[in-house]
Amino acid sequence: MTQRTALIAGATGLVGGECLRALLASDLYSKVTVVTRRPLGAIADHALIRQVVVDFAKLEASGAELTADHVFCALGTTIRKAGSRAKFREVDFDFPRSLAELTLAGGAMHFSLVSSLGANSRSGVFYSRVKGELEDAVRAMAWPSLCLLRPSVIAGDRQESRPMERISETLLRFGPAAYRPVPAEAIARAMLATARREPRGVVVIESREIPAAARS
Repeated sequence: MTQRTALIAGATGLVGGECLRALLASDLYSKVTVVTRRPLGAIADHALIRQVVVDFAKLEASGAELTADHVFCALGTTIRKAGSRAKFREVDFDFPRSLAELTLAGGAMHFSLVSSLGANSRSGVFYSRVKGELEDAVRAMAWPSLCLLRPSVIAGDRQESRPMERISETLLRFGPAAYRPVPAEAIARAMLATARREPRGVVVIESREIPAAARS
């Protein structure tokens, strides 16, 4: 495959940070556009990085800059951090949907989305329902190549404190394979491996399948 260009949103988060490092280490990309709310810091000096600082609530204003062959979306928060269900929905539904629409219109061929175990637009659980509604919305855009990853609890060193996720990670470590914590690095590697193949249509990678996908 000839070299591609990549765009990532959510690079300051746990999975997004791992994904950015994987993109920069890969031989697949000649340029990596990083879309953020605030300046990245020292890593922005990397030769492959083009930083685009945006207001995600007004993302369409930066639409002309959101061009790439492959798009990686690791945007996400928690209801507790967001402060309300409405704010959570804005970050976990509105922003990713807008990113998908704008990058597809800009000619992108592959979209990789970090969703969640149990994502279902008919779920009685608000979190899972929002994730499922986002999946449905992105599917309806008819991307040439779309990858939906559905991790369980995400394991890794976070900059922010998420005590409930730490507790869940410990409790689920020896649980059924479908619910075991998934390392953020494995999710990032699975995203990159799938993008490299650029599979046609929709690929769904369930939590228990992520480690194998990362090795492919």
